[in-house]
Amino acid sequence: MVFNLTKPNSDFMETPATSAVLLLGFFLLLHISMAASDPNPNQDTFLQCLSNFSQDSSPPISAVTYFPTNPSYTSILCSYIRNLRFTNPQTPKPLFIVAPTNFSHIQASIFCSKIHALQVRIRSGGHDYDGLSYVSELPFIIIDMFSLRSISIDIEDESAWVESGATLGEVYYRVAEQSKIHGFPAGVCPTVGVGGHLSGGGYGNMMRKYGLSVDNIIDALIVDVNGRILDRQSMGEDLFWAIRGGGGASFGVIVSWKIKLVSVPEIVTVFRVERTLEQGATDIVHRWQYVADRIHEDLFIRVVVMPVNKKGHQTVKAKFVALFLGNAERLHALMDESLPQLGLKDEDYTEMSWIESVLYWSNYAIGTPADVLLERQEKSKKFLKKKSDYVQEPMSKAGLEGLWSKMMELKKPVLTFNPYGGKMSEISELETPFPHRAGNVYKIQYSVNWKEEGVEAADRNIDLIRRLYEFMTPYVSKSPRCSYLNYRDVDLGTNGKGNASYSEARVWGRKYFNGNFDRLVQVKTAVDPGNFFTYEQSIPSLTAWEGKMAE
Repeated sequence: MVFNLTKPNSDFMETPATSAVLLLGFFLLLHISMAASDPNPNQDTFLQCLSNFSQDSSPPISAVTYFPTNPSYTSILCSYIRNLRFTNPQTPKPLFIVAPTNFSHIQASIFCSKIHALQVRIRSGGHDYDGLSYVSELPFIIIDMFSLRSISIDIEDESAWVESGATLGEVYYRVAEQSKIHGFPAGVCPTVGVGGHLSGGGYGNMMRKYGLSVDNIIDALIVDVNGRILDRQSMGEDLFWAIRGGGGASFGVIVSWKIKLVSVPEIVTVFRVERTLEQGATDIVHRWQYVADRIHEDLFIRVVVMPVNKKGHQTVKAKFVALFLGNAERLHALMDESLPQLGLKDEDYTEMSWIESVLYWSNYAIGTPADVLLERQEKSKKFLKKKSDYVQEPMSKAGLEGLWSKMMELKKPVLTFNPYGGKMSEISELETPFPHRAGNVYKIQYSVNWKEEGVEAADRNIDLIRRLYEFMTPYVSKSPRCSYLNYRDVDLGTNGKGNASYSEARVWGRKYFNGNFDRLVQVKTAVDPGNFFTYEQSIPSLTAWEGKMAE
């Protein structure tokens, strides 16, 4: 059976009557497949199982399943690995990859993984920094969503249905095709996959005006652990709450999202300027901390701080990048009033359309055609490690000067400061699993990139970012020290192979979710009691853990 994945179809929503028929058929097939399986299943056994569960699908699941013997296996696996740390021969590889084009492909992948005790990793764009969507120490498969990327826009309704395999760039381009005065608040990197971005929070340069991506989700379609296809009404508000910021891969395979489009003016204004320590960067960043979260919500000013070497002299450079939802005249007045230390001139401001600002923030040259946003692959891939923090009290000038000294000592790590306030302070921390709302001045992303291959280079560079993270301990949030889920960081703790206990998971769970972690555990226990959807930092099921302890 072929399903329309661009919008909910009531013919395929779960009901008690259809549930009985579906489950009966599934259990019969389950019995057949289990009887045919052997202790060491081979490729033919897996493929037979998949085919049994998707007999009526078009194309057949065999056409979208890639085993290591398939010439396309390696290219498909590596196409969406964004972190070169996970491309080496020692990295565990999936037994096979399924690139579904309809619901039955996903259902079959879930059922056969249950039968053969395989973990499932769900990948939409591959930008998860620690590779959790495509690496596992246990036998696993990848459900790669890249073929499910249709986008259906309803400008009259100011909404769109977007499949999880679409990229943010594709979403922005398709919205701009339909309207010059609509946009969507999400990330600034166009190759990020919608599925992971939306399920983990999704922030961008309109967050102070419109909140996060998850604050603008109206509906979703998910395939649950039992193969049921559920929309918001049939999944219930608890599960709908959980997948909007709690990480969708803990609860099922989210196929499509209905998002609410937002209004943008026909003209927006941007600027990008740099200041070194010698040009007063310390005073400017210090002042920025006091105004960036309190300034008009139409304005978002990011600061990127990096150590640089200028003619043999070590210094620190601060780059200020802004989006203002209005014209240059209004922005000029705001900046003169709130951050005159930056010393902006008329020529620093550039007016453009919103879609042009998307390209600008992606570091494309002004005048680049918008269809570059349809390119799904990054121009270059890197070895990288990232971490995150939240700052709730501005750092003193002495603290900043100490930070600059540490950065010059370490030489490589880069910090990105993203301001909060505005709409982010108006939404309750209980509204979605994402809790980092009022009380946060800005978020820090720590980044280190390198080009050298090998374990020694990785260890050396990861040590640098960990040392900078440790240095920042006195200046960031405490009890817990908070982190952003979409900057996945295994340093925060895992049990290594999934199936985390509640106490193990709570260590990093509170960092990502604060008090919302306990509710996420309750939802997980209700919808996936056997903990089938598990990975190193997945939400644990209390039922599964208690059963394991009783064995």
